[in-house]
Order: sequence, then C-alpha cells, then structure tokens
Amino acid sequence: MPAMTLGSLSFAAKSWFWPAAILFLASLFFVWHSYPKGGLSPGARLLSMALKLTGLALLLSFLLEPMWTTTRPREGANLFAIVADNSMGLQLRDNGEMKTRGELLRERLTSNQSGWQGKLEDTFLVRRYFFDSRLQSTRDFSELNFDGRETAIRAALKNVQERFQGQPLAGVLLFSDGNATDIEGTALNLSGLPPVYPVLLGKEDSLRDLSLQKVSVSQTVFEDAPVTLTATAKADGFEGEKMKAEVLLNNKTVAQQSYTLRKNNDEVPLRFQLKPEQPGITFYTVKISLENNLNTNRVEATQHNNSRVVAVDRGKGPHRVLYVSGRPNWEYKFLNRAISEDPQVQLVSLIRIARREPKFTFRGRTGESSNPLFRGFNKGDEETARYDQPVLIRLNTKDEMELRDGFPKTPEVLYGYEGIILDDLEADFFTADQMLLMQKYVSERGGGFLMLGGADSLQDGKYGRTPVGDMMPLYLDRLPEIQSNTEFKIDFTREGWLQPWIRLRANEQDEKARLADLPSFLVLNQLKEIKPGATVLATASARNGAKYPGIVMQHFGNGRVAAVAIGDLWMSGLGDEKRQADLQKGWRQIVRWLISDVPSQFELRVEPSSANDLESSVQLTLRARDKKFEPLDNASVQIAVSAPTADGKTNTVTIPAEPSEKEPGLYRASYLPRESGAYVASAAASELSGMKVGEAQAGWVSEPLAKEFQSLVPNRALMEEIARKTGGEMVPLNKLESFVQNLKKKKAPVLQTYSYPLWHQSWTFILALACFISEWGIRRWKGLA
Repeated sequence: MPAMTLGSLSFAAKSWFWPAAILFLASLFFVWHSYPKGGLSPGARLLSMALKLTGLALLLSFLLEPMWTTTRPREGANLFAIVADNSMGLQLRDNGEMKTRGELLRERLTSNQSGWQGKLEDTFLVRRYFFDSRLQSTRDFSELNFDGRETAIRAALKNVQERFQGQPLAGVLLFSDGNATDIEGTALNLSGLPPVYPVLLGKEDSLRDLSLQKVSVSQTVFEDAPVTLTATAKADGFEGEKMKAEVLLNNKTVAQQSYTLRKNNDEVPLRFQLKPEQPGITFYTVKISLENNLNTNRVEATQHNNSRVVAVDRGKGPHRVLYVSGRPNWEYKFLNRAISEDPQVQLVSLIRIARREPKFTFRGRTGESSNPLFRGFNKGDEETARYDQPVLIRLNTKDEMELRDGFPKTPEVLYGYEGIILDDLEADFFTADQMLLMQKYVSERGGGFLMLGGADSLQDGKYGRTPVGDMMPLYLDRLPEIQSNTEFKIDFTREGWLQPWIRLRANEQDEKARLADLPSFLVLNQLKEIKPGATVLATASARNGAKYPGIVMQHFGNGRVAAVAIGDLWMSGLGDEKRQADLQKGWRQIVRWLISDVPSQFELRVEPSSANDLESSVQLTLRARDKKFEPLDNASVQIAVSAPTADGKTNTVTIPAEPSEKEPGLYRASYLPRESGAYVASAAASELSGMKVGEAQAGWVSEPLAKEFQSLVPNRALMEEIARKTGGEMVPLNKLESFVQNLKKKKAPVLQTYSYPLWHQSWTFILALACFISEWGIRRWKGLA
C-alpha cells in the first residue's frame, strides 16, 4: 500500500499548561472520591474513572490549543497519468452485461469530466494516454475505439517512465483487463515507476469460447511424417458437443480430427503428422470449430483465437554429401539408388576402381607414364592417373573440375559438403593432413561423418590412433573374441527405438515384425566397447547369443559421427519389392539424419524482439561464413521481406542489415510486422565489389491476436503484482471518486506543509462526549446516582 503522509502534534498556548494540569489533578481528586467503595467492582470502578478522566483530559487539552502539522501534495505541482487500454480484448462482453468492457471504460472516462477527473485535476496536472502496441497521448479519450492488436502493458509503463524521467510524477492510474501480450516469459521489471493504481476491467468468470493454445512444430527425418504439429484446444461452455480440428494448406484440408468435449473448461491435445510436398518454407493453418454449428458467432465470445498459422522450414537443397569408397560394391548401388529419389540430397561419389602401385615396377609401353587402364580412351596424360596413383571415378559431380584431384585437401573444398560417408576404404588412402582435415570438418565446421562397415573399414582399415579413429564412437583397438562363419540378426536398443530416423514403421509392433522378417547378415566389424558419450542404437546378435554394436553414434565437437558396423546392409533389400523400398527409405533417413543439423554457410534466423523494445518487432539475424567457415566480414547484406497487406496481397520491402559490433560475421536488421499473417525474409550477402556470395531464407508468422485472446478472463494476478511492486493499490472501477479523495493523503514528489487546530475537529468533541456517556451508562447499569 502507498504510504500515507505523517504528521506531528504541537501546542500553540503552552502558557496554559500549568493551569490545565492543576485542573486535571483537582478533577482526579474529585473523581476518585465520587465513587462509593461498595457500589462498583474494582474493575468497573477503574474503567469508569478512566473514561471520565479521558473525557476531562481532552477538554482541558483544548486550553493548550493543540495543532496537527502534516504534509499534502502541492496543488498544481505534481503530475498524474491516466493510462487506458485500447486493445481488441476489451471488445468482449461479459456474462449479463449489455455493454462490452470497452464501452464501459469509455463511458467512465468520457462522461462527467468534472467528476472524479475534475477532482484529480484540482490537485494534480493530469496527463491522459491510451495504449495497445504503443503509447499515445489524448485530450479526452475520444480516440478510444478498441481496435489495437496487442496489450503491451510493460511497454506502456516503460514509456510512461521514460516520458516523465526527472519530473514529479505522483502516480499512474492504469485501466486494463491485465491480459498483457508482452510480459509472458520475461521478468516484470518496474523499477523507477511511481505508484501504479490498476483498475481491473471485466468480470472474472469464464466465457463460452473455443481457443487454440500452445501450438508448436517439431521436425524429424522420419520419411512418412517428417513434421509433427501439436496444439492444445481449450473449450469453455461446450460440454457434450463435438469439436472439429483441421490443418489447411493453401485453403485445402490436409488433415482432420474430431473430438467430443467431455466437460466445461476442457483441454484437448491435438497432434497431426504431416509430410510437406515441397522443400523450403510452408505455412500451415490449424483451425478448430464446432462440428454441428458452422456459425459459431452466435455462441462464442470471439473467433480470433480459433485458428493459428505455423511456419515449417524443410530447407532448400541440394544438400551435398560426399561418398568415398575403396571399391565398387553393392552397398553403393542401393545407397545411390535411394538418394537419387530424394530431391533435396545429392550424393557426390568418389570410387576407387584400382589401387595405386606401391613401386615403379609396372611394365607398360615404352615411355608410357600413365596407368594402362586408361589406354584406348583418348585422354591426355594430364587427364589420366599415373600408374603409381589410385584410379578413381567421379559420379554426380557438379562440373568436370570437382574432385578431379581426388579427395579434398583444403577446407574450402571439403567444407562445401554437409556430410561424408566412407565405405570399404583403408586409412592409408588418406594423408595425415586429410585425416586431420576430416576431424576439423566434424568438430569445427559441424559436419556429419558416417563410416560403413565391411572390408578395410573401422579396425580392419587401420584407423586406430588416427584423427579419424579418434572421433569414431567405438574403440578400434579393443577387439573381442572374433566370431567366424556366423550370422547376425539386428535389433534396436532402447535408445534406438526413440530415434525416428532408425525406424521405418510408425509403431513398435510393426517395426518388430519388420526386423524379425529381415534376413541374417554375414559381414560385421566385430567391436565391443563404445566410447563415453556414444550411444548404441542397434545391436547385431550372433547365434551363440553374443551381441555387438551394430549402429553407434555420438556427438563430436559441433558435429556428429556414426558407424554402421554391419557391412552388408544391402542384404535387407533382397526378397521382394517391399524390402527393397524399406532399404531405400532407411538409407534416405540415415543420410537425412547425418546432415539434419549441419550449419549452412549462410543462416538467417528470426528472433523475437528483446524485452526493451516498445513494439513487437522481430530481429532478422544473418550469420555469414566464408568457404573455410570463418566469419565473413565486410559484406553488404540486404534482406527482402515479403509481407502481407491489409487487402490480402503481398508487398516486398528491402532493408539493409548492419554488422554486429560484438560478433564478427553477424548481421542484424529489425523489422516491425504491421499486419497479421505469414512473412518470408530472404537475405543476400555480397562482397564489396558487388558480387553475390550467398543467400538464406527464413519465415515466421505474426499473430498478435492469438496472444491478445489467449485468455478471456481478466488477469487480476498481474495487476496486483504491478500494484505491489510499485507501491500502488488496486482500485475498483466504481470507487474512483473515493480513490481520488484519498490521494490527497498520500505521498507525492512535491509536498506542502499545513497545520490545523484539533479543537476545530468534530471528532475530538464526539470522543470526549462518548467517554462521558459511557461512564454514565456504567453508573446507571450498577444503580448508582
């Protein structure tokens, strides 16, 4: 509660002290002897004497002319702000009310200006404001139309504080329903504000309404349903009725569910599994309605919270993966066939078809230095491999220069791939610098690395005590007792069942049936121990019960590493077309997982505005890197925002992004959405010469009304917290007159001192008379004269 002004007691006629004291002592003598000893009990006698002496003391004190000195706000020296909510949330009509919350507020603020507002102006300099997403001044609140899309209470109070910084602001009278849209998830810092006196608008009982809350999207590499959309539907006042929930894409229903509402204030969890047909950014609309009543305007308090739009970014390809194999094999055939059906992934292959000769002992034609395997292909010596170099073929390259010199030797080339797959390739194929480069590719660049089992892989490839072996999730030098001439069956571990990219069926029962139907595998790199932090997702079990890690993964630095110890996975695709389809689907999911979280060279992020912003702007952040994935400085970045307009069309606005002062390679731009709907931002980075070096895209949805109507019940708890933290108090809407009257007794920045005689106050004489009457009543009760 705000502090009341204190005062002090003084006496103007101190010369009357001794006469008053003598009279009081004489009165004490006569009062003591005026009660017979046997007429009253000791307690009643003392009470009667105390009452009579108190009354006499009050009357005698008037001879000293007591004066009460206190302070009060100086008239016209202090400021007082009236702040009114102008948001659409006040268009709600409470149960039993003929007028909306906004109409009741407008009536209170615009009618009878000489009433409580006039009394407030007698003491204070009154400033009037209304707010929604921002604070605006007004003369008489005639501009209130309650069409604001946000209730930015925190921003409005902060703006009031900044406007009156250093000025004598005595208090703020805040009119709102308390359903703020800018406080959720942020600490309510109200330091520096004067006492705030909230006036809560609306009744605290629920309204009949359907609303969508807690809408979220998660993405996985599970091919059948890579996008999972979850939401919570809240229904008040529709017990026993049927609710329909649907997901729309371009105004066409792609998923639909129905629910029977069991009780009032029912919460229904919604879950949709979707498969976007196109890459890039897609916007879905989630909508709920009563199944048997299409015209819900007749029963619902509002329809602004019945639908939500969500953005799904599946990325734009092609995501390039480098496959390197020591020999042509069946695994590559099925892997390449599977990836060729994924339009967003491109498998670039480097396959060795002949090992290099260890010594210069090859006997070819006289003067021939190139490998005779190329004889007859009409290629010049500069295009053919020497006989002391391995013979490599390149597949799916973007041009004739890609991988011409074999496996990349520099980060500028290797970092252009998002994943690396090694298959049947020994460690001696790589130089020490190339293996160290692969380790940095994973730990620093954040790439994905997968090693397939088989000949010349893992421990058979002599990768122990190499940079590649160091990042493997298995110990390559700790070998168990080798099982020879045996078959292995694959099964998932508990951790594996939780990974959607490992599974090929939607439920556990079907997946177990699929695994049981798989043929046995014959090739396995038998390793036993995994490293700390690694996770075994699948095991390979021999007939004698021995189990070995089949699929293992772990995070390494910024990237991820996996090893598939089974060397003949292609066997699972034999038998029928269904198995072959499963194998291809499995390969696509594994590769998708491998590159799913790999950072791109250019990444655009959309972040909500900070707590210090006064409006709901968004921060567009571009992180730009060069080909070595080092921060790209001195770039020119332009961001084109495709925004919806009020007439339903789309308008594109281009804004420059400024480099961050704290982090190199980071560029920021601020954008304020003006309309509700879907937004797409496209960032383009250029060098100082004007050459374009990269681009990125991101999408988001601006739905301020979803927050505005998230709750229809006034938020008393927030308003009480505001009052408590600022030293104010809650004020009922019908008690404004008495509140204004009491303001004169509260503290203010500028005060004045004044005194008044207590004997002029009627309560002092009434108190003395009450003492005498009470004493007389006791005497009459006991039968005394």
